[in-house]
Amino acid sequence: MKKTFYLFFSIITSLSAVAQTAEEIVRKSEDQLKGKSSHGRFVMTVITPQYTRTMEMENWWVGTERALIVIKAPKKEAGNKWLKIGNEMWTYLRNTETTIKIPPSMLLQSWNGSDFTNDDLARESSMIEDYNQKVVAEELLRTEKCWKIELIPKPHVPVVWGKIYYWVRQKDYLPSAIDYYDEKGTLRRRMVYSDFKVIGGRKIPTKWTMENRTKEGRRTEFSILDIKFNRKISDRIFSFQELERGN
Repeated sequence: MKKTFYLFFSIITSLSAVAQTAEEIVRKSEDQLKGKSSHGRFVMTVITPQYTRTMEMENWWVGTERALIVIKAPKKEAGNKWLKIGNEMWTYLRNTETTIKIPPSMLLQSWNGSDFTNDDLARESSMIEDYNQKVVAEELLRTEKCWKIELIPKPHVPVVWGKIYYWVRQKDYLPSAIDYYDEKGTLRRRMVYSDFKVIGGRKIPTKWTMENRTKEGRRTEFSILDIKFNRKISDRIFSFQELERGN
């Protein structure tokens, strides 16, 4: 009886300790996945019941504050670009040589026909700064033991999602999946991370799949072709001169 009590007490104490470090788990996971900066090449594939569309892109990111995305293929879209600075975003259309600022009213619309939104790129809410985190369970996800972390928006923070569940692998702090719920509690999207391998000097998931849970048969897949982390990126990259420069 005494052994059972001590075992139970040990389990409760362990879970409480984990709950107190939910923010640390999320921070480690975010850093492992993104680093402080990155530069890479990706393939994005939009899959619907009617068609499949594939694009190759080159991306530069610094934290969640600055980003430049350049479409490299197919030829008819090559040269189209997106620039993000803080919470603002602009798009450059090569064929018409025009730069358009994306207004707040369009932030929830699809980004370039994908299952990601303009808000995902333009605002990219911080899981650390904008949400309260709590470990709510330990679960097996695709044979890997994970922390299931609940993220609830902090009061008065203007974020899109009413609740997020974030699964982080315990063995390496890499993300396994993310569920996004709207303010009414409806599951809208699920991000699934897979194909874990060493690339750019660190182990990361090289395939990210955003599953649309409101439109059957729709999903968007990101595959990382090459990426480098924590490299110095010139401020010139995140400028209007670079945005409007022809390729």
